[in-house]
Amino acid sequence: MSSLAFLVTELQSLASETRRKHPEVREAAEKSLAILRSSPEQATANLASDGPQSDDLLRPVFMGCATKNAKVVAISLGSLQRLIALKAVPHSAVPIIITTMSDCMNQGVDIQLRILQTLVSLITNFPAIHGQLLGDALLLCFKLQESRIAVVSSTAAATLRQLVMFIFDKVVDEDRRGDVPEEALEEISLPNGSKKYLGPSAQDTFAVFEDLCLLANSERPRFLKLEFLRKTFALELIESVLTNYYDLFRKHTELLLLLQHHLCPLLLKSLSDRPNFPLTLRATRVVFLLLKQFSLELKTEAEVFLMLLIKIVGSEGGEAESADNIHAQGTRPPWMRVLSMEIMRGLCSDAELMRNIWDQYDAEGSGSKVFTSMITALKRLVTEKPALLGVCSQMAGAGSSTDSSAYGLDVGGVAGMVASAASATVSGVASMMTTEAGLSVQTSAMKLQCIDQLDKADVPPIPESYIYLLGVQCLVSLCEGFAAYTGPLYNSIMVQRPRAAGEPVIRAPPALDISMLPPDDSTTKGLRTVREMIDNGWPALLAALSFIISTNLSDELFVDVLASHQALTTVSGMLGLATPRDAFFTSLAKLAIPARVVSSLDTTPHAYPEPNTPSSAVTAFSENLGLSLPGASAAPPGLSERNLACLKVLISSALFLAGSLGEGWFDVLEALQNADHLLTLRAARPSAGRRIVSGQAPTAIPSGRGAPPVGSAAGSPQNPPQTGPRHPLLTDLEPESMQHAIQRVFDTSKNLDDNAFRYFIEALCKLSATMVKLQSEVNAPLLPTSESTDELQSGLTTPTEPAHRRRVSGIQSSKALMHSGDFGISKLGGVAALNIHRLIYRSPEVAWDPITRHLLSVIRDPHAPSNIRIQAASILDDILTIVPRNISTTGDMQLKVQQRVLEVLAQQVIPSDTTATGSTNVELRRMGFDTLHQILQSSGHTLVIGWEIIFEMLSSVCRPAGSTLSPIAEDIASPTSTKSPRARSLPFSLPNEKGYTSLVKIAFQSLTLVCDSLSSLSSEHLRLCISTLGQFGRQADTNIALTAAESLLWGVSDSIQAKRKDVEKEPEYSALWMYLLLEVLRLCTDARPEVRVGAIQTLFRTLQLYGATLSLATWEECIWKVTFPLLDSITSAIRSSGADDSQQALQWNESKILALQSIGSIFNDFLTTKIMQLDSFEKAWDVFVGHVQDSWLNDSRTISASALRCLEKAIKACADAPDDSRERALQALERVWKACDEMGDAVLAKLPRTSAASPGAGGPKVSPFTQESLMAFVDVVRSTRSVNRKFEDKEWSIERLQRLMVILKGVLTYSESPDFRPDTDVLGPVQAVIMETVDSIDLTVLGAPSLVLRDLSEYVTLPFIAAFDVQNKRVTYIALSKKAMPILVELYLRFKDQVDIYADGTLETIFSAYGIPMKLKYECPSPSKYSKDPPLWKTATTNFLRIVKECGKQMRTLSDNIPSERVEGIWRQVVETFRGGILADCSAATNLPLNTQQEDENFDLALIAALEIDVVPFLGESTIPDYVVSQLAKVLQQGSRLRDADPYIPPSPPLSNGNLTLDNGHEAMPQDGRVSSEFENNKFGQTDVSMGTTETGRFLPRERFAYWCFDLLFLICSDTAKDQIPARRRVAALSIAPLLERCRMTLVEFVADESLRGNLPFPRVREEELLYVLQKLHVLRLWPGTLWAALSASPSAFSVEQPAVDTTLEPAQLIADTIKRSTIAHLFHFYPIFCEIVSIPRKTPTAWVMTKAARTSTDFSANSEDVRKSVSWTQVASGAAQEGRAVELDARFLVKECLKEVGREMGVGR
Repeated sequence: MSSLAFLVTELQSLASETRRKHPEVREAAEKSLAILRSSPEQATANLASDGPQSDDLLRPVFMGCATKNAKVVAISLGSLQRLIALKAVPHSAVPIIITTMSDCMNQGVDIQLRILQTLVSLITNFPAIHGQLLGDALLLCFKLQESRIAVVSSTAAATLRQLVMFIFDKVVDEDRRGDVPEEALEEISLPNGSKKYLGPSAQDTFAVFEDLCLLANSERPRFLKLEFLRKTFALELIESVLTNYYDLFRKHTELLLLLQHHLCPLLLKSLSDRPNFPLTLRATRVVFLLLKQFSLELKTEAEVFLMLLIKIVGSEGGEAESADNIHAQGTRPPWMRVLSMEIMRGLCSDAELMRNIWDQYDAEGSGSKVFTSMITALKRLVTEKPALLGVCSQMAGAGSSTDSSAYGLDVGGVAGMVASAASATVSGVASMMTTEAGLSVQTSAMKLQCIDQLDKADVPPIPESYIYLLGVQCLVSLCEGFAAYTGPLYNSIMVQRPRAAGEPVIRAPPALDISMLPPDDSTTKGLRTVREMIDNGWPALLAALSFIISTNLSDELFVDVLASHQALTTVSGMLGLATPRDAFFTSLAKLAIPARVVSSLDTTPHAYPEPNTPSSAVTAFSENLGLSLPGASAAPPGLSERNLACLKVLISSALFLAGSLGEGWFDVLEALQNADHLLTLRAARPSAGRRIVSGQAPTAIPSGRGAPPVGSAAGSPQNPPQTGPRHPLLTDLEPESMQHAIQRVFDTSKNLDDNAFRYFIEALCKLSATMVKLQSEVNAPLLPTSESTDELQSGLTTPTEPAHRRRVSGIQSSKALMHSGDFGISKLGGVAALNIHRLIYRSPEVAWDPITRHLLSVIRDPHAPSNIRIQAASILDDILTIVPRNISTTGDMQLKVQQRVLEVLAQQVIPSDTTATGSTNVELRRMGFDTLHQILQSSGHTLVIGWEIIFEMLSSVCRPAGSTLSPIAEDIASPTSTKSPRARSLPFSLPNEKGYTSLVKIAFQSLTLVCDSLSSLSSEHLRLCISTLGQFGRQADTNIALTAAESLLWGVSDSIQAKRKDVEKEPEYSALWMYLLLEVLRLCTDARPEVRVGAIQTLFRTLQLYGATLSLATWEECIWKVTFPLLDSITSAIRSSGADDSQQALQWNESKILALQSIGSIFNDFLTTKIMQLDSFEKAWDVFVGHVQDSWLNDSRTISASALRCLEKAIKACADAPDDSRERALQALERVWKACDEMGDAVLAKLPRTSAASPGAGGPKVSPFTQESLMAFVDVVRSTRSVNRKFEDKEWSIERLQRLMVILKGVLTYSESPDFRPDTDVLGPVQAVIMETVDSIDLTVLGAPSLVLRDLSEYVTLPFIAAFDVQNKRVTYIALSKKAMPILVELYLRFKDQVDIYADGTLETIFSAYGIPMKLKYECPSPSKYSKDPPLWKTATTNFLRIVKECGKQMRTLSDNIPSERVEGIWRQVVETFRGGILADCSAATNLPLNTQQEDENFDLALIAALEIDVVPFLGESTIPDYVVSQLAKVLQQGSRLRDADPYIPPSPPLSNGNLTLDNGHEAMPQDGRVSSEFENNKFGQTDVSMGTTETGRFLPRERFAYWCFDLLFLICSDTAKDQIPARRRVAALSIAPLLERCRMTLVEFVADESLRGNLPFPRVREEELLYVLQKLHVLRLWPGTLWAALSASPSAFSVEQPAVDTTLEPAQLIADTIKRSTIAHLFHFYPIFCEIVSIPRKTPTAWVMTKAARTSTDFSANSEDVRKSVSWTQVASGAAQEGRAVELDARFLVKECLKEVGREMGVGR
């Protein structure tokens, strides 16, 4: 809705409200509405332009306001406000509007608030309101501001502020436009008496602000018609104006004059008169604005105010009087100091203002020293009440004892800088430490600073310590301002300045030289100002900060103060102020390392016991005071957290100013030395003899971070728990971090220029020399004339108590320091390592000379402590090692540096006559040799000079040989060298012997490195090297001898061979190489196994590497004079070493293994190229194989396995024989097979036996073969066969394959190995390799498939017939069986077309193998241990059925070529296998889960299906005997049993006269196939019922499976199948007898038991069985003549066609003969028992069955059609039929149906 619509609404409301009492108003309102409705736009335009209708439109508003009716007035003012918003009010109406609102001002609160809203809208929408009209409008606001109603007063005050701001905004807009017409300008008089023309807005601004100043000073205003205005409100308005429009004041001089002539005197008077909190508060705020914004314009006034504030701050706080009793000249109240300090804090935070103050006042010689006075006042303020600020015990260190004259952190020293501020006694200290003293932002600060509490009429509660917190914050702000201004400028000028070409990056810049900067630049002036401020104010700042940091500050304030200290330090350094910089560094050092902690090092023992005894009251009190009583235990001295923070600042400042410290480095370094010593004091002390690595900071860690709280003040109780992240200055204060920080100071030396580096090195050497001198003086009186022989063992000792001490840089010469080494020396090494380029490429005077001179002086000082000398030697050696490694140039520089290094090293290594002995000097020599070793290691390849010197140095530690003999002759005569006379002449003593040993070791290491640089040695040097190595090889130290024999001589050989390539030098170096081989050979039979093994390796590696270059003659000599003799000697040593398990025997075994492996490698590498070309190859090969065979029979199994592996490598090498060597290779393979055949006999014997071929006496017994050796044996056989196939391109003969399979089976079933592995889930190693071997046989060889299939079949049976236990391990062969089962199927399917596998009985063997697990079924072992493999019987069944599925068809196809006896045997085995699977014992399955039982039962359905599909169609063939078919029927008969046979059922009744008798001759002739004697003994139709029983009997499990067997038995006897009818009729004729016998048992038992049981019901199983038999008999239809053939003498002969009916027979016989030919002859057979069942008087069993017949009635009773179309178990289970529908069958009904069928067959009723 628009404003015009609102206006219409308001007028309508006005007309409605005045309808009765004020009709004239209503008429005027309606007239206005009519005008607006007729033409709204024209009406508003007429109003704005003071048109003819303006009076009509405004009249209802003014008339409504005149009614004095509150509601009408409110509506009228609302309408007026709408008109003003629409700017539809003419300017001429503004005075009337103001007058109208003035008349309505006495109305209610709502009216007054509406007036204020209207005023704001009026003035802001009509900027042209100026002068008196504006004053009248403001007057309304001022009047309403004086209202007693709070909401009106506050709203009026806010309106005034808004209007005053708008007035000033108009001036800004007027200045921006700058187009004030001249006629609008008006001349006014300024306070200084001058005149000035101002525009309308500027006039309003001047008048309003002048009146505000006059009213605030209780003077009469000139513009506003106001008699009185509260001073506080006036000051608030003035503050608002100055806050928002200070730039406007600077542009308008008339406004500045108002500030100078009106406001400043007013403020000065307010601050000087009797203090009134609200007024003084606001006056102070305005003063702050004047100082901050107009200090340049009001220089004098600002000076006055600043000095006044400084005076207020500097006045004594004391106990202030009450504010009501203070007069103008009295003492100022404390809150006034607080206000002044808050102002001061704001001023100090403005760094630019502080610089301007200095420039305006302090920089001028005649001006007031404002900045200096301020710093002094702040210092005086923060130090005036030390008791209130407390003492921080952390600053005194951790665990240090305090004496009675100390206060806090050496406050007595700080007191010299802060006068008497810290002159406290012990009692004063105690009083301070027992109160809650200290500073923290949380407890000392106010939630809202005092100067912002404008709503308070009285002084708010102010914490006593708040003013001191303000003082600290002022100092912090000042310091931060210095750093914030100087730091970036310094960085841009000194670090990031443009560099000339080639000029390096400045990483450690020097101090800033201001004189070199442009003098007129503002940056230069600012830097000069800061420099002068610090130069003049640093004493007061240092005193204040040093005092504050020692008080009990919170962490937050401590960090701020410490950061300020750091800022002053770095700014002083950056500006080149050396004196203040060093003073601040000294202060930081005292703060970081308290003097009392340092001094307590000598008085505190090094072992600090921590007794758990309770402290007495006196002890506790003294602990609270930080004092220690005599005899009281003290904690170890150390540094607290705050000490570490100060140390961190010291370090960071030193790092920042590293390039400009100059001579100040000494103080910094000694502070770092003291700190490092304290940090490592409480750590575990290293051994005194340990070498200290140069440049590496100690890793000792103090046990605590800082001192625990002592008393109430020590722990800074004001500090809240630290919940957030700590300040960076208070993090990483762990000892390790601090030591790393200390190390960074020394690391920064690499960034220094040469001049700065010289200062740094001189300071470090000076510090080190001072400390070493002090310790030498302490150590000199106690140094023994001769060193103890135990010194090297127990470590370098130090004096038990120094005779006297001398103070050096605040640290004492203590035991700890003497043990830990010299700090300066340690760091000197690190600095040298970092500045290695200076040592090499700069003048020696820069770095090399001062460093090496100082270190050598320490090493040569006999009075210096031993550990210090060793430390200096370590550092020097490190330098000497690094320098040659970093030479990047060649030529003169390289020679000079190498010469320089060797000269210095010689001074250390070569002893003088006075220092030749002694453990320390030996250690120093050892370190020198170690350095030589490192030089050779890193720079030996670049060494140009000094080889003779190096050999001389190495020879100096060796005991010389007695005489120079021929090495070959001497060593052959005596393998070990005789001891030299010189060595014997040396007196034997423990330290000398140990020193000799250590020197020999290090010398040998250097000799090792010399051998790495053999290419630079001449032949003479090489011969000397070989001789030396031979001597070291005969040393007592096994390691040295081993290294010489195995490694170094090999390297020499390599070098000789390289040089032997030169044709001219070949004879010389060939002789040298042969000399080397002889030297090595003599070490091959050393008594020490390590040396022996090393020599063997060296010998054969040499031959292997260079064998290709040897001639055949040389190879002959190597084979017969080196290899085999070595093998013979080792074998003899083994046979004579005694017990096989002795250590010596084991070591000799290892040597022989190595020799065999080496010989095998030689044969592998050079067999075809060298050895096979020898004339004596056959003999050599025979000897080699003979050694392997002998090892197989007589050596330990570790040797035999290795020997076989060597033979395997040699066999594989034969594969690469060239064509001309093929015959030799085949002969070699034949020799190997012969050996394998003989070795296989040893495996097959499985019993220890003696070997006639063993060369040793006594013929040792064959030890059990391990699995490893057996696997190696099989691999040898595999390799032999594969290589033979490669040469002959064919497989071995079948005879040899048979022998191979016999050997493999023997290996597989070998049961005496001690190292069998589990073979349930995975194949054992031997099993795996055997399976791989079998798999690799070429089955195209005649007879090979049968051979492999038979053996694999045997592998399948191993888990069931050959598993055994050995050494608590079970060898199961399960994984092998699982692996072989599917392979059998694959191989059969692959070779199923070959007659051999049928004719030779292979297939029978396969079926027999599968039959074992199928018959065992649940008695089979578990198929897996860790996985879930199917049971073995399932795997066997699956694979068996796969073969059965194919074998019938294949045998029919190959029937002409398979002998009949094999056909009979195969089918007999098939039936027998099915018999095992069907009749397996399943009683164990009852313990399995039901779902598992069901799965297993369903799985076995495959057997029934396979019989039906894959067996029965082929079983009726004429080649299969009758008994095999009958056996299958009998198996199904037995499988269909549902319960155990009842022992009470008598046999079948005897034959009776008058019936057809059967021929009994078949009983005596099983070959005729008459296997069902029970049936044969019955007459046709004779089913007499005998005695029954009421016992239930035991029901068998797997009921469904039994019915499946029953179904199949009915199926094979029925005429259902229409394919292969003759075969099926034969099967039916041979199977009908077991079927009828099975049905007879069910029917006869029911009839017999029913008569006894009466009404007792039968079990469900028997009832269902009865109904099932009756139902199946009812639907069964036989082949015509089947029963006749079954009852004949030859069922097979008459199964298809029977003789014609003999019509001459008697009628009964004729009927019987005819009936037996019927398709329902079986119903006639059971006719008597049917009659018995029908005649049962009781209800017969019933059951529900499934049928496929359509429903014919509404009930569920069965009919004939339902019976005929019933669904069997097998059909449902196999999925051949759906379940159909359910009907109820009755036994009597079924019997009746059967009898009806009999009647129909006989023709009854036709």
